[in-house]
Amino acid sequence: MQYINDSLAGKKILITGGAGFIGSNLALYFQKYHQAKVVVFDSFRSEKTFSNGHFKSLGHFKNLLDFKGEVIVGDITKKEDLARLESYGFDYIFHQAAISDTTVMDQEAVLRANVNAFKDLLDLSVRTNAVMIYASSAGVYGNSPAPNSIGSGEIPENVYGFSKLMMDNLMQKYLACYPNLTIVGLRYFNVYGEKEVYKGKTASMILQLGLQALSSKKVRLFKMGEQKRDFVYIEDVIQANVKAMESKKSGVYNVGSGMARSYNAIVECLKTDLGDFAVEYIDNPYSFFQEHTEANIVLTKEFLGYTPRFSLEVGIKKYLGEIKAIHASGLWDEVVTL
Repeated sequence: MQYINDSLAGKKILITGGAGFIGSNLALYFQKYHQAKVVVFDSFRSEKTFSNGHFKSLGHFKNLLDFKGEVIVGDITKKEDLARLESYGFDYIFHQAAISDTTVMDQEAVLRANVNAFKDLLDLSVRTNAVMIYASSAGVYGNSPAPNSIGSGEIPENVYGFSKLMMDNLMQKYLACYPNLTIVGLRYFNVYGEKEVYKGKTASMILQLGLQALSSKKVRLFKMGEQKRDFVYIEDVIQANVKAMESKKSGVYNVGSGMARSYNAIVECLKTDLGDFAVEYIDNPYSFFQEHTEANIVLTKEFLGYTPRFSLEVGIKKYLGEIKAIHASGLWDEVVTL
């Protein structure tokens, strides 16, 4: 679905993290609906892992098999790699690259990748007068009471959420210095959908539970499965990014469905299509686990014209075809631990 009517012919778009989950979906959206020149910048998967065993880079070439634009391999923490972007004169920068794994405890690495690199890209935006649209996160709210609203309860529980809050603060400082610059931060809630399989163990619970059910006829949930999240389907996230290009107001906006649903609700949605399977409830080992998130999207609707189109039931039903294909391909063992 096309989310804006304006022609982007001749416009130059940079997508950092463009081989990742959200970045690749953005790149393919622009290719399908608009005649813009899209450049993907990504470090791509290597054999390097964090101490938790998860891959350091989640970008994968298979997410871009249908992409016809230009690809640049680079690390956002390396100024010499970012220097390759100077000559393009980008009109829009979609900054999706980050260390997004909430279980990474290396604070220096997370803050260098998420905050320092963001400042370098903001400076690029200033030099080229490019509209900056970047990924923030619901992680900034920690365990503050839901519904979650911009400017309230911003008390992150982990370094990832802290890094995103620092990015949002930095954005405000740049807007104060450069009032003619357009910068939009999008606080993603729990995103799920096509092309997330290469996130591995950090993929959405919807993918993980679907693959568990297909593989063993049993899923595992933290006791007692009533923790609530605002699950938002990838197509709604793409909608928010694209509509941010025409934003009436720079700032930070929540991107979610606007409705919290439990993990048990995911199970019931999956059973509708996959049939019955067992549920095992286990202890939660994470002290920083968010118990309830729910996006207040009033401002997002008002200033971005964003309206979520996919309920949990509709999003899961649309996604199940790919979940079944992932299971059939054997890729599921990268995602779930049974």
